[in-house]
Amino acid sequence: MTTIKDSVHDHIEVEGVAAALLDTPPVQRLRNVKQLGTVHLVYPSANHTRFEHSLGVYHLADRALDHLGIAGRRAERVRAAAILHDIGHSPFSHNVEGVIERRTGKRHDDVDELLASDRVASVLADHGIDPGDIADLVAGDGELAQLVAGELDVDRMDYLVRDAHHTGVPYGTIDTGRLVRELTFIDGDLVLDEGNVQTAESLLLARALMNPTVYSHHVARISKSMLRRATERLLEETDVTASELRRMDDHDLVAALRRHDATSDLAARLSRRDLYKRAVWAELGDVDEAVVGADHQTVRQFERDVAADAGVPEGTVVVDVQGEPSMRESSTGVLVNGEVRRLHEQSTLVNALRVAQREQWRLGVYAPAEHVEAVGQAAERVLGLETEGALVSEVSSPGRYASLQDFE
Repeated sequence: MTTIKDSVHDHIEVEGVAAALLDTPPVQRLRNVKQLGTVHLVYPSANHTRFEHSLGVYHLADRALDHLGIAGRRAERVRAAAILHDIGHSPFSHNVEGVIERRTGKRHDDVDELLASDRVASVLADHGIDPGDIADLVAGDGELAQLVAGELDVDRMDYLVRDAHHTGVPYGTIDTGRLVRELTFIDGDLVLDEGNVQTAESLLLARALMNPTVYSHHVARISKSMLRRATERLLEETDVTASELRRMDDHDLVAALRRHDATSDLAARLSRRDLYKRAVWAELGDVDEAVVGADHQTVRQFERDVAADAGVPEGTVVVDVQGEPSMRESSTGVLVNGEVRRLHEQSTLVNALRVAQREQWRLGVYAPAEHVEAVGQAAERVLGLETEGALVSEVSSPGRYASLQDFE
């Protein structure tokens, strides 16, 4: 047994297959992959890693298994999946995942080939575990997969409290102990036991508050967009492949970006925190549906069109389009009066959070400070934005639009 001191869960005891997996290269690589990507440019203490998070997920999974009375080989498979669930993450976590997926077709939960690597495969074989079973659990397939990749999963529980702890914000605090103790399986579905509507609501409320404050903070979105743009250039204009990039850690990617002429300027800007500024910060109601639903190639064409209209160099405009707001956790099952009900059917708070989520949605258009004025006006024309409340100036300049958020 190995005992590890954790900043969130105190002492974590790791044993069995999970302890044997800790020192395998795919798991140790996670020490150099930041949990929150570029969010440390907003919250300087947000330097925690996917390795710490994986330990936390293992810890909560282990407690849930004990509570549910699941033991033996089935439990060991879940513990192995908890430790291994993030080994497919690319550098800076989700920040460049889309760039890699477009070229390889693989997401972070596609881990089949990583589980077949010598060290990991050997450990799993020693414990009589089929790598295919672990890959299924990580991908969310099977009843017990709901513990690590479902609507009430321990992954979500750990990252909320861990991200809140390391950023220092008070919004992600949830009672993980109660959540784990109240889990139960009914007809194959993982749900919260009787009397836990408010417990489920707390999970959604924490997520809803963390999103605008941490995950979608405008500086985090700008820096993430710049990192994506630099990574795309790295793959387009150098001999670095998407498969190689997928197995880099954060330090590897930063070094590669600095090393190549095509990406060195953006790498330097990110290192100095010399970030692009908001030329547009538009609410959902101000944006045409065709823009909200635009695919990657269409967004890139928007960027070229805005740059041409503004008379600025191509590549200095970034259009950051979020997908339609969604709240997967709202379908969480809760036992009420002996029957399983979906949280959105039972809770008026969930419906209010859905409205708030739409109100928090923003379209961002970013550019270097010296081009913000021209790019903002061009984006209004090219994207067909409504002007009232749609544009925001981060550079003191007469005649520019500003939203109320700038004065809060």
